Amino acid sequence: MQAIQLDQVGGPEVLQVVETPRPRAKAGEIVVRNRYAGVNFIDTYFRSGVYQTEVPTSLGQEGAGDVVEVGEGVEAISTGDSVAYLGNQNTYAQYSAVDATQAMKFDPSVVSFETAAASLLQGLTAHTLVTRSYEVKPGDWVLVQAGAGGTGRILVQLCKLSGAKVIATVSSQPKADVARQAGADYTILYTEESVPEAVRRIVPDGVHVVYDGVGKSTFEGSIASLRRLGTMASFGNASGTVPPVSILNLGKNNLVLMRPRLYGYLVTSEEKERHFGALAELIAQKKLDFQIFKIYDLKDAAQAHIDLQSRKTTGKLLLQIPWE
Repeated sequence: MQAIQLDQVGGPEVLQVVETPRPRAKAGEIVVRNRYAGVNFIDTYFRSGVYQTEVPTSLGQEGAGDVVEVGEGVEAISTGDSVAYLGNQNTYAQYSAVDATQAMKFDPSVVSFETAAASLLQGLTAHTLVTRSYEVKPGDWVLVQAGAGGTGRILVQLCKLSGAKVIATVSSQPKADVARQAGADYTILYTEESVPEAVRRIVPDGVHVVYDGVGKSTFEGSIASLRRLGTMASFGNASGTVPPVSILNLGKNNLVLMRPRLYGYLVTSEEKERHFGALAELIAQKKLDFQIFKIYDLKDAAQAHIDLQSRKTTGKLLLQIPWE
């Protein structure tokens, strides 16, 4: 089968199409014939060495396709089912072996394969952030850094569904339009003004929570935008990893600082059922809009990484997987 592989960490140029053996389903697993794979910043972290990984390796944390094999002990999923799933650096490929508890069935007559592939990682990330990292409540003020990006747009929508007031930071006017269409009450062009100063003009006390997936370049501004007893959820490294922080700096306003990971919220069967189920319901009810920015051929995975890291995209990037 075809798969994207890297033999060394580095830039997008290390991504190559190779032929590898098709996986077989072990106990508790399913094998999925992929139609689409999601492209996410975490893929660039593994590729570049920000997150350590053994090489050679493939990439990809989510995909959608058709179940072609079911391992021993799997009862809730059958051959022929359509599923979206969380992978483990193995979705940039024609076939993937998947933990069956990390897969979500869907009806392709209701939800397209493209939407299914685009929704899972960012949707679950956003849902766990607004329900577990800091539970957003009606009347809360929320700052979403990079509010026009893939996860940012979903965060904006979920916060509005929870009754919050949302401020989104963006880099350009077109991206401000995207964030407002997602429901943002206010937008801040971080390329033109100080984010903390702009936040304080909107809400003088500061915001209750900041969801920051950008990392290094926005961290200090996010902290400065919080009110007393505010919460900072730093969940990504798009601009680089956040340098070491002095815990004493949080004491002035009794701030809470978190560095949550999605998979830390999906450990028990109850947690998986809660978050997968809630996301599936929101998708089925069409309460969330997953915007797909561009679909690339599998062989063009390197270009997808270049475009994603340029921070000029809005919404989701997908790889279309060729059929044999």
